[in-house]
Amino acid sequence: MNTAPQIQALEAAQLRTDIPAFRTGDSVRVHYKIVEGDKERVQVFQGLVIKQHRAGARSSFTVRKVSFSVGVERIFPLYSPRIEKIEIVGKGIVRRSRLFYLRSLQGKAARLRDQKDT
Repeated sequence: MNTAPQIQALEAAQLRTDIPAFRTGDSVRVHYKIVEGDKERVQVFQGLVIKQHRAGARSSFTVRKVSFSVGVERIFPLYSPRIEKIEIVGKGIVRRSRLFYLRSLQGKAARLRDQKDT
């Protein structure tokens, strides 16, 4: 029994249409719902997209920011209902899909060129 079409139909029903098109190298602001005890609030995580994993409903992306001189990375499921919205802050010019080399850079060396600069 071939279950691939059934799985694809289930995944297609879970895809969201309100997600903006962003790429690796873009600066994004992710509004993510978190639960603290019995309260729920929205936390904003702003940083640079260093990786995207494209797998239909199982897609995810990794955002990196530097907070108090410490690099912080967070992986978000792209079609999660916990993501309230994603804002694109800036578009970066990159030539690769994985920006892991930014982990070893500090300060001004860790910046990317913006699309508006060229």
